[in-house]
Amino acid sequence: MNFVYISPNFPEAFRFFCVRLHENGVNVLGVGDAPYDDLHEDLKYCLTEYYRVDSLENYDEVLRAVGYFTWRYGKIDWIESNNEYWLELDAALRTDFNVTTGLKTPDMAKIKHKSAMKEYYKSAGIPVARARFATTLEDALDFVREVGFPVVAKPDNGVGAIATYKWESEEDVRSFFEEQHQTEYLMEEFVPGEVTTYDGVCNSKGEVLFAASHVTRNSIMDMVNKGVPTYYYVNKKVPADVEKAGKAVLKAFGVTSRCFHLEFFRLTRAKKGLGKKGDIVALEVNMRPAGGFTPDMLNFSQSTDMYQIYADMVAFDEARHEYNGPKSYCIYAGRRDGNRYRLSLSQLEEYAGEHARLFTRMPDALAGTMGNQVAIACFNTMKEVDAFVMEAFAPEENDAET
Repeated sequence: MNFVYISPNFPEAFRFFCVRLHENGVNVLGVGDAPYDDLHEDLKYCLTEYYRVDSLENYDEVLRAVGYFTWRYGKIDWIESNNEYWLELDAALRTDFNVTTGLKTPDMAKIKHKSAMKEYYKSAGIPVARARFATTLEDALDFVREVGFPVVAKPDNGVGAIATYKWESEEDVRSFFEEQHQTEYLMEEFVPGEVTTYDGVCNSKGEVLFAASHVTRNSIMDMVNKGVPTYYYVNKKVPADVEKAGKAVLKAFGVTSRCFHLEFFRLTRAKKGLGKKGDIVALEVNMRPAGGFTPDMLNFSQSTDMYQIYADMVAFDEARHEYNGPKSYCIYAGRRDGNRYRLSLSQLEEYAGEHARLFTRMPDALAGTMGNQVAIACFNTMKEVDAFVMEAFAPEENDAET
């Protein structure tokens, strides 16, 4: 089996997808823009061959790379990056090389455009926020009169909360339309809720081989745009309503043979037309693993190996390994270099003690969303989680006094 992995070196932790595939007997071929000497030793060990391109943005270069692998190793069975940024590249390559184990170019609209996602969420029986394209100022003001402030404006084809706006007044709306925007924006009524997810791996029949869920209490939009503390935690187990909604959405989208990261709101107060407090409401789908170090957090929390489960799915279309270890809450705290904290990162790790799992730096490309300093720990109770969060973001004493 020939598996072409796009950008195997980034994010760095995703190299374990390649390692586990190799260990399952898969012929793993890498295409990336990093020099070979800069690759992690794990990748040098598990990649049969690596083809360096000057830019992954240059489709002709990447096309030639996959063409070369086809000439040398025969038909390509899989092409994947597991990276949101390269999903359309992956699909174009699968289309051109007739690779049938993943999404192709015609499938992209429903998983990349937030407007298209809504129809699939609705067919799965999940309520969706009212929305309209932000075409003119007059139309925007009309939409605001319909749904009320606040209103969220987001790129229809965009990743997470990057380049999003929260309109809280008519002045905000007018300011938005005074700026130049290079992408199509969707206006959406504000949903009061915390974000909860359904993350995992499914096989060619759409059967879920592994699933977990994480919760973000702070607004992701405020984390990205206002620099509020970035933290979220993996739940000990998937809540029943999240599992039910997640499986319904997977079926509606026809998801097979891949990682998935489905996002929902859990209402923190009743919202007319959407539900009562505690209900599940649609947010967006991502047909790849959750970003940053989240796959590692799922592993820490569930005593599992998501990378191995994915590799088993590719090689055998089933999970070949069982994981019966203890379950815990796994908390992520992403701290920003510009802030001064009472504890240094090493002191925070010492505070966590035996609960510490990963304390490191976030790559600059992801730091805007996730913070620069990564602090990940596992605890048995939410009381311990909350205490860790308080310590992680406690300001330096002089800052606290001001």
